[in-house]
Order: sequence, then structure tokens, then C-alpha cells
Amino acid sequence: MFRVMFIGTSSARPTVSRNTSAIAVQREGDLYLFDCGEGTQRQMMRYGVGFTVKEIFLTHMHADHYLGTVGLLRTLSLQGREEPLGIFTPPGADDLLREAVGLELEELSFPVEVKPLMPGQSIRHSDCAITAYPVSHPGGAVGYAISEDERPGRFFPEQARELGVPEGPLFGRLQHGETARLDDGREVMPDQVMGPARPGRTVVYTGDTRPCEATVDIARGCDLLIHEATFSEEEVERAQRTGHSTAKQAGEIAKRAGVLRLALTHLSARYSERPHVLEREAKKACAGACDVVVAYDGLAIELPFRDEVARA
Repeated sequence: MFRVMFIGTSSARPTVSRNTSAIAVQREGDLYLFDCGEGTQRQMMRYGVGFTVKEIFLTHMHADHYLGTVGLLRTLSLQGREEPLGIFTPPGADDLLREAVGLELEELSFPVEVKPLMPGQSIRHSDCAITAYPVSHPGGAVGYAISEDERPGRFFPEQARELGVPEGPLFGRLQHGETARLDDGREVMPDQVMGPARPGRTVVYTGDTRPCEATVDIARGCDLLIHEATFSEEEVERAQRTGHSTAKQAGEIAKRAGVLRLALTHLSARYSERPHVLEREAKKACAGACDVVVAYDGLAIELPFRDEVARA
């Protein structure tokens, strides 16, 4: 399973229907939290996300992106958590976060390690990586890409049988990329019975940013680009001045990167109840190159493997 849950989709302040920034990514039993605005823990309960958070990744140290961290840590402690928790920040923001939650860290029931993650650095988890990349926003910020490794190609058992491979352990060896040695001395190689490697899934989350080339580069061909769209094009000058993007700019980035799907988030309160304005703008900019959705609190997006979609 690879599931993205939008917990908070508003910009600097919450509205009646939208909380401040937070996104939960559930993948193969692990839960990762990207940004943690005020009230995130309540949103997690509201939408059934659960509190088994493996790691937290903060894009920058503006209050609407990190202020909920203190309350979440306290709740996890009151629940008796013992597993360590890693919190990753842009370079230099780690000291600010330690200062902000310092008192809480001393009183928690579990160890917390706050670490800076330089642009280009990755956190590896068996078959996937979470990589920080540079974005354009005042005060120092990063975005993140969650990328799965390639998967082995599809195994064709009928081809293996035709080559004399008996069902059983040798099938397994071939599927794991190992050579199968038969009783008659012949060797069967994996590429004789396996299709080409299949791509994993990739999600890119920009956090707050002006449109930038780094997003185009890291999001190229990704399954889902989550791009901020604080304003519509009528306020493009304000967006540039404050380090944000318009929906049109997000659509242009998605088209250039060739992404499969674009989700807009971090909406200014003025668009909270009329998101169609931003959706229309982004769709026009994409010109049909990808699917576009304006995220809302509680929206869940499931990401299938591409080859599974093709077979459906």
C-alpha cells in the first residue's frame, strides 16, 4: 500500500474546513508525517491516520508547518510510546526545533533525534528513500521526494518450465535475481524468465516554494506531485514576493515535469471555499498533460503500481 492522506491543506491560518499544513504517507505498514501544523494531532484522529509515526519531515520552520509538533510529541508520550522517533529538518532548522520543543524532549517516554537533512541527502528504508531537495522560500526550506526502488520484472513460470526448471526453490532463486543451476549442469539466468525491471512509485512534496527548476528535475515522471498553490494568477506578484506559487505556475511545473497527477495544497483562506478557481487555472496550464485535483482535508490518494494500472 502507498497512500497519501491530506491532513491540513490551508496556508498560514486555518479555516473552518481546512487545517494548516500536514500530510501523512502510509507505505507498507510505515507512517511518515510531512509537516505538522497546529492541530495536526487532532486531524490525525479525525481521519483515522493513527499515531504510529515512524519519522517526521519538516519543510521549514514557519509556524504553520511545525507548530503542531509539540502537541503531537506530548500525545505520543502520554500514550506510552517507547520507539525512537526521528525528526528531519532543513539545515540550520534543527537547532530552532530543539529550542522550540526542548522542554518536551526532556520529559518524553521515548527518545527523539532531531537531524538536519541537506538537499540531496536521503533517508533509506529497505526498498525506498526519502530525499530532501532545495526549494525557493524565505528562511530556508526544502521539499521531499519519496521514491521506491525498482521492482524485479514479472516472472514467467511457463518459460521457466520450458527451460527445464522444476517448480520449487529454483523458481524463487530466479525471482530474486539469482541463477538457477539444474541437475543436468545447465544454468538458467533470471533474464531468460523475467520481464524488465518495473518502476517503483514516487511522490514529491514541495512544501512552500516559488516555482523552481529543482522541482521539475526531481518530480520528472513522478506518480504524484503535491505542489503548493497559495494564490491564483491574479496575485502572481504577491506570490513571488512572499515565496509562494500560483495554481497556474504549479500546473506549468507539473506539465514540464511530465507527472502523472498533480495535487494542489496550501491554499490561501480566500480560496478555501472556492477551490474551483485554482483547479481551473492549474488544469488550463497543464493542458491535459496530467490529472489535477485540489486537495482538501481528509482526501486520501492511493497510488497503484503503474503496471497494475496497465493490466486493469
